[in-house]
Amino acid sequence: MAVADTEPIERVPPAICLVRPQEEGNVGAAARAMANLGLERLLLVEPAVRIGATARAFAVHAGHILDEAERCADLPAALAPFQRIVATTAARERVWPQRLLTPRELPGRLAADPPGDAAVILFGPETSGLTNDELALASLHVRIPTAEIQPTLNLAQAVLVVAYELFVARGVTPPPPPGADPHASGEEVAGFAAQLEALLRRIGFARDSTIAGVERDLRQLVARAAPTRREVRILRGVLRRLGHALDRAGSRAPGGRRTSG
Repeated sequence: MAVADTEPIERVPPAICLVRPQEEGNVGAAARAMANLGLERLLLVEPAVRIGATARAFAVHAGHILDEAERCADLPAALAPFQRIVATTAARERVWPQRLLTPRELPGRLAADPPGDAAVILFGPETSGLTNDELALASLHVRIPTAEIQPTLNLAQAVLVVAYELFVARGVTPPPPPGADPHASGEEVAGFAAQLEALLRRIGFARDSTIAGVERDLRQLVARAAPTRREVRILRGVLRRLGHALDRAGSRAPGGRRTSG
């Protein structure tokens, strides 16, 4: 009997669709936000500002997203390939039958869709946002909570906020930077703890039965800190120097034997 495949199906991240964007810098900054947070597909609904030097300057290392951006003649053409359409709105003076989602709630709603469904998230033009007719094409509406004194966000900022929540929900952990020092092993941490405890006993810190509890607390402190291998080497080097200083001090004490070197 065949065993059912229980491996999770990898979902394609949502596409970002900018409807009639007017500022070249906003398109570039939106592309940068997408690249920062693992989104690749960008759609631009006409009339959209041309992509030139300003957009590329704002995009920084996200030029590939601008290069591959899809320009669509109108919104229906842009939405044609997608099963789930999400629209963002400031929702000022608008009443809609469905509840407005926050960006943090959006990933959970998308996760409930069939794995093969493709999603697109719409962002309206800077000056007006999406029209009522355009909002009516979406099955989910998202509003980013803001302070009343300034309720609207810059276009690229809105893309960044939504993309961030999607990224966090995917549980993506960025790889460590090249050459990053790995965390110390349990054996290395235990060696440091033993060296520290020996030094504490040597200086007379273990005056009574409480030393066992103190040593346990110190081991827990080191474990919580999750030191790197280099940090443990530095700490152990400090303890060795302290031990050598105690040796020198002892050799100079009255009645002590001074060692050479």
